[in-house]
Amino acid sequence: MADPARARKVADRIKVLVAEMLEGRIKDERLGFVTVTDVRVTGDLQHASVFYTVFGSDEERQATADVLEENKGRIRSAVGKGLQIRLTPSLEFIADAIPEGAAHLEEVLAETRRRDEELAAAARGAAYAGEPDPYRKVEDEDLDDDLGDGLEDVREIDGDEDTTREVR
Repeated sequence: MADPARARKVADRIKVLVAEMLEGRIKDERLGFVTVTDVRVTGDLQHASVFYTVFGSDEERQATADVLEENKGRIRSAVGKGLQIRLTPSLEFIADAIPEGAAHLEEVLAETRRRDEELAAAARGAAYAGEPDPYRKVEDEDLDDDLGDGLEDVREIDGDEDTTREVR
């Protein structure tokens, strides 16, 4: 098991080497606009997963995946020479799902904004179904008449006894 810091350094170096190889050495017209987004290496440094994105249509993404699979050996050889470690890790190319996830989130946010605007437009012309304030309010004059001298009778029932007390 390699040190996690060493594995991270190896992964970063593989990322750079693969990107350089794709940019400069692989001459295939099917290779699209590829970005290496991440590389993850196992703890024993025997396997590396290379995550990439391709700008373009589904056909261009598939063509790029085919080119990467066909040139996996050449890329691994270049990585081995660049790393200069005893064992060169095997490479696995994985199309990164981050752009599709981000596009989906953008669609959801746009739909939410549209619905919020519809709700705000509906609320602008809305009126209350009943009175604007549905809660009963006692007017000041009625309050003075009802309370009288401020005392009222409250009846409490405690078991068998009826008692009356004054409450302020």
